[in-house]
Amino acid sequence: MSQSAYIKLVKGSQDQELTLEHIQGTLLRYQEQTAKTGEQLGWDYAGAAFPYTIESSGDERWFYLKGINVHYKHMIIGPGMTKSVAGEQVPCIQVVLPEEATHGDKAKANELCRYMAKSFAAELTMFNGRTIYYNPRK
Repeated sequence: MSQSAYIKLVKGSQDQELTLEHIQGTLLRYQEQTAKTGEQLGWDYAGAAFPYTIESSGDERWFYLKGINVHYKHMIIGPGMTKSVAGEQVPCIQVVLPEEATHGDKAKANELCRYMAKSFAAELTMFNGRTIYYNPRK
């Protein structure tokens, strides 16, 4: 059975709209940051930190990350709408792990979800149902 995590843009988040290009840009920024870290450390950290290629689905609603080695298969990412903890409709990023996803995919998905939620100052509902708040709450 597939699993989903949601990065919700609630009040206090940096952005209030999401597009595929914006999400892909965030992932590309993550790749650049890990590549720079790898340069400083003197090894290919970018390949270990982001072992995927960004593949278009042909559909304007989502894209997927395809694994580049046997430890990683794929995950699906796309914008949508969902309910926040407060019960209101908010824009979100849904990250889906299909049935054939590996343990490595789940670990990387958790890492990428945390990164994206922190960069958007958003509310993150993890695959296990727990919620992490990166947005300022009052």
